Amino acid sequence: MVIEQTEFNKVFLFKQHIHKDHRGTFVETFNLDELKEKGIKINFVRDCISTSKKNVLRGIHYDNKTWKLIQCMFGKIYFVVVDMRKDSSQYLKWQHFILSDENRHQVLVPPNFGNGHLVLSENCIFHYKMSEYYDPENEKTLKWDDPRVNISWPIKEPILSEKDKNAKYL
Repeated sequence: MVIEQTEFNKVFLFKQHIHKDHRGTFVETFNLDELKEKGIKINFVRDCISTSKKNVLRGIHYDNKTWKLIQCMFGKIYFVVVDMRKDSSQYLKWQHFILSDENRHQVLVPPNFGNGHLVLSENCIFHYKMSEYYDPENEKTLKWDDPRVNISWPIKEPILSEKDKNAKYL
């Protein structure tokens, strides 16, 4: 696995080694020792999976405690990370990544960074590891099209949950 620093401090892109042969592929998606070697000390306590169809946009959600290790196990997504740290010089800056079952990339998202994704393929399976148990009282939602953030989503009218539709602008 190759772990690369992104534009944001503490947000990392993980590029897996994909082993292919006549039978198919093999990919190691998590190795605690490799994280420790990079100085990343996280204890994951939950794994979650969601499925979505094309043009579904989920997020942008965040809290002040949870690390998330994100991957697209099947399909292809446009994945966005937003710096929500008010004291940061990068506050409300965003970066996107294409995550797919072909590239097997993962993104490590720290606390106080929002994340959301748009499904680009017909269907997707989205997997994430979390360092904290779900706490709905602590979760915040940033409106997907907030003009202060101005994310360049590759769609104008995504399919949204009621929670994401009703999120407030900053």
